[in-house]
Amino acid sequence: MTEVATAQSKGRAEEKLKAFHEEASFGKAYDGRLLAKLWPFVRPYQRLLWVAVIVILVSAFGSLARPLVMKHAIDEGVLSGNEQVLMNAGFTLAFIAVMEQILLFVQTYAVQIAGAKSMADLRGAVFRFLHGLRQGFFDTQPVGRLVTRVTNDVDAIQEIFASGALNAVGDLVRLIGIVILMVMLDPKLSMIAFAATPLVGAMVVFVRRRLRESFREIRAKTAQMNATMSEQVNGMAVVQAFTQKEAAAREFDRINVSYRDANVRAIKYESMQDAAIEMVGAVCLASIIAALGYHSVSFGTIVAFNAYLLMFFEPISALAQRYVLLQSAMTGAERVFSLLEVEAADAPKLPNSTEPSDKSAAFSLENVVFGYKPERPVLHGVSFSAKRGEKLALVGPTGSGKTTIASLLLRLYDIQQGSIFVQGRDVRGFSREELRANFSVVPQDVHLFPGTIASNIASGEPDLARVEKVLRQLQAWDMLASRPLGIQARIEERATNFSAGERQLIAFARALYRDAPIVILDEATASVDSDTESRLQKAVEELLKDRTALIIAHRLSTIRAADRIVVFQTGRVVESGSHEELLRHGGLYAKLHSLQFAKDHIEPRGATPASTRT
Repeated sequence: MTEVATAQSKGRAEEKLKAFHEEASFGKAYDGRLLAKLWPFVRPYQRLLWVAVIVILVSAFGSLARPLVMKHAIDEGVLSGNEQVLMNAGFTLAFIAVMEQILLFVQTYAVQIAGAKSMADLRGAVFRFLHGLRQGFFDTQPVGRLVTRVTNDVDAIQEIFASGALNAVGDLVRLIGIVILMVMLDPKLSMIAFAATPLVGAMVVFVRRRLRESFREIRAKTAQMNATMSEQVNGMAVVQAFTQKEAAAREFDRINVSYRDANVRAIKYESMQDAAIEMVGAVCLASIIAALGYHSVSFGTIVAFNAYLLMFFEPISALAQRYVLLQSAMTGAERVFSLLEVEAADAPKLPNSTEPSDKSAAFSLENVVFGYKPERPVLHGVSFSAKRGEKLALVGPTGSGKTTIASLLLRLYDIQQGSIFVQGRDVRGFSREELRANFSVVPQDVHLFPGTIASNIASGEPDLARVEKVLRQLQAWDMLASRPLGIQARIEERATNFSAGERQLIAFARALYRDAPIVILDEATASVDSDTESRLQKAVEELLKDRTALIIAHRLSTIRAADRIVVFQTGRVVESGSHEELLRHGGLYAKLHSLQFAKDHIEPRGATPASTRT
């Protein structure tokens, strides 16, 4: 019975994981609607497209003239033995061929430049849009899926330009022109040639929806593959440590096989369409040849009609192929614009609905209720404030809501009830940039971007003199500038070439460089050993000088000097006071202090010194 329950639980977990990675199911896509959304990104470069359209039309009319020139050369030159007519026709055909190639270069260049520039703008817009989304959005989205939106899906849209999809205009013009000229040359033979056209149309209709579904699945599987790869690479140490290589390979194979099968289906329908068009063209040609036994025309007309017949199916085949590419592009556009329809984080500012009870406070929370899922609150009616210049510490058991407070102050999430005030204003009355300019944050898990020490401290283009001043204030100059390139030393991806203590020093320097009035230290020294922590203490003191501070800590020894300590338990404030007051009170803080004090005295005897860990 237990084994059955375990298997069922495992199955439910796997289904939830699969659902997490599955793409949203798109409804019926209207190409016109998607193209209308794409147009604002193309509009700045529309002159290039108009140049391409004009060139395509001129080229189309030139190609329509070639069979007529050939008919004239045969009927009036070959059969009549007129050498001048043949020479003139030869020069004319050569001129048309050269001009077509020149126009093809101009058209291809103009379209692809317009496409490259407009897609660069779209990619940049999606990237900037992601930076404005609510933090809760990223909690439910695999990284690989978002990466796919910015890269693969935008590349799919660019195929509209790279594949010459705009040539469809020329194909349609040629097709109409060919029909008119074929009817003018010989109406009876034209009826034979056009008899199979409905069959081609039926094939296109049959293939259309199936191709769109196949391309949707390909894009979805690409996103899943990227997400899985991202997770496996980031968690490689865990995979190897727990010998999960085979399980990881099976998971990747499942997605890889699905991706392969989706591609096979798309190839099958595309091949069916191409084969059907070629077959219909061959049957039409054979029918016309057979009909010539009962219907006499001039030799020049036969040559011209045959040329037009081959040209008739050429644009049909080209339109079908471009339609396939357009389906792929529209699938990518569906996914990109569905992302851009997500509610942006920076909604219009909301007016201050209430006034803070303490207008002199640097920040305050009043009866705050919040849950990452609204039906499961993490905070229950939390109220406290910090005066300007006060060092306020938050302590409590794991999961009691301390880090959530920091997230709410930065408005990474919006509360369900109550109010939060910063500098006397409701946080909902700020833009997010304006609100966050009041804070410098030093997190427990420091993220450094590939670049240099200086660029990470400045979070952008650095003022080197100011970076040096900040590091000297923190007494970290000697440690970080001792590398061969000093503060211009490269930081590799995930900062693997820096120790935990060095990464933490850079985080402190980044916060001091920002010079915001309020500092949040979220377990800022929890990931370093005691020896490194004691050296970082000077950096902490320098950073907090003349600033309001919110200090979140598990190590109670690091917050003894705080002006006030707020104790959390299960999302509620249960105690508040100074270190000495809380010890005298004998409540939760005194219990936590006593347990940690005992642990600090017992652990060193059998523990490996932290300084020897790697």
